[in-house]
Amino acid sequence: LSTWPTVPCWGDGKPTERRTRVHQEEPLSALRHDDKQNFDYDHDAFLGQDEAKAFDRLSPDESKRRLSIIVDRIDSNKDDFVSEDELRLWIEAIQSRHMFEDVEHQWSEFDLNQDGLISWDEYRNVTYGSYLDGPLTETEYNYTHMMARDERRFKVANRDGNLNADRQEFMAFLHPENHEYMKQVVVQETMEDIDKNGDGFIDLKEYIGNKSTNGLEEPEWVASERQQFSEFRDKNQDGKMDREETLDWILPADYDHAVAEAKHLLYESDSNKDGRLTKEEILNKFDLFVGSQVTNYGEALLRHDEF
Repeated sequence: LSTWPTVPCWGDGKPTERRTRVHQEEPLSALRHDDKQNFDYDHDAFLGQDEAKAFDRLSPDESKRRLSIIVDRIDSNKDDFVSEDELRLWIEAIQSRHMFEDVEHQWSEFDLNQDGLISWDEYRNVTYGSYLDGPLTETEYNYTHMMARDERRFKVANRDGNLNADRQEFMAFLHPENHEYMKQVVVQETMEDIDKNGDGFIDLKEYIGNKSTNGLEEPEWVASERQQFSEFRDKNQDGKMDREETLDWILPADYDHAVAEAKHLLYESDSNKDGRLTKEEILNKFDLFVGSQVTNYGEALLRHDEF
């Protein structure tokens, strides 16, 4: 399960859609990673869905030519090899750029007085104004509750406490899963969504999602989730997950998407198994790298004036 950060719709002041049950660090792709089927995960992970489709229009020769230029940029120490660490650093830089671009894309919508900051009042009025001006119906989602959650997150993101967010603070608000100091509010929001009985814990039924089998045989996925809960989630075996166990579930300290993808690319491309990649090795596996984050979400490979 995954979720996307608070991203309002433009123009009509409509708030973000309801959040899903679990906040998790943003994955490199929403697709299943199965290289036996295709390399779509790697392409999406390094490019994004739309850019990956655009890259499909390039010929293999043109793909290799442009990828060759990217390899030179990844090789930061200019030793003619690409190490796992250089791959990781590049992927992390592109992840950061994606978040910066998200902030820039939304900035003018909220910085109404153009003072270089976004105040809570500005964000609230743009996002929730039209809903708060009129009466809420019984069937309408409780935007007042959502606004309170957003205000709490905004205050945590705003480290100096003045309720005027600069770009870094607004980025933390939009992408809390990727900021260390936002982790506790991420856990709190997740637990509020899943802890239906309000006891401050997530039990097995809440973890699975209160899905009813209507007397039928339990689906395989439910049995799998039971096992996951018992063996990996409920670490102290008390039948429920506390805040620390929930944090370890949604934002595990021992897993990093960029590190995992760098290791994967190295393993798949390192034909002589010396623990580093030559340009030739990368180009020989260009179909694996096409559209990856090493190509800067397609901008570097698709911007003609750079090639």
